[in-house]
Amino acid sequence: MKNRLLEMGIDEESCNKILEMFNKSIEEKDREIADIKLNYEIENVLNSYSVKTNKAVKALLNMEEIKFVVDAVKDIDCMNPLNAEKIFEGDKTGYPPCTSQACVEILDHYGVELKGKNVAVVGRSMVVGKPLAMLLLDKNATVTICHSRTADLPAVCRQNDVVIAAVGRAEMVTGDFISEGAVVIDVGINVNAEGKLCGDVKFDECVEKASMITPVPAGVGSVTTSVLAKHVVKACKQLNGIK
Repeated sequence: MKNRLLEMGIDEESCNKILEMFNKSIEEKDREIADIKLNYEIENVLNSYSVKTNKAVKALLNMEEIKFVVDAVKDIDCMNPLNAEKIFEGDKTGYPPCTSQACVEILDHYGVELKGKNVAVVGRSMVVGKPLAMLLLDKNATVTICHSRTADLPAVCRQNDVVIAAVGRAEMVTGDFISEGAVVIDVGINVNAEGKLCGDVKFDECVEKASMITPVPAGVGSVTTSVLAKHVVKACKQLNGIK
């Protein structure tokens, strides 16, 4: 193509610019085609279910089917197993789950030193608990992953400098779980018996003991949103070759 442009009397510098624009348009077209294929695959998954009840909607969002469809480069909330693998390997090029990263960023922002500290993560999901444990290990913390069936859970949590509640049960973590001066991060978002929003932590009890504690709402969720935006920018830069 370059030779044909030169034969038309176009100088070499202009030829190079034209070819660069042409190649870029081809790359954009390839991405456009990939997006079409992605939308087609998602539509096939959606159409494979009869969305008549809430139960069907939950089945529709079955991670086992959806997670492999999402392009890892555009996977800004760690659905694709490729990004999950990067977290466990300590590879910074992937995207940790936004909520997990939000917890770490909150601790960093308020100067909570994690090196050598004991941290209890109450919750073992792939959405928060497990990836969060890997992020904390990367900060040289000593991490204990707990869950609702951990024997004597309050006693286990009291042995830790930081307690992160991500178990998904309203006000499960009471004051008995917290040692004096501990830092408490409440990831949960629930509705209590009075119909009010609450977290996994019984705030009124734990705030008396904790040196720092996140509220619900306006706590981890707000930071999660900002992390999501950060991941969008990162993905955009990667897709467009911007450093």
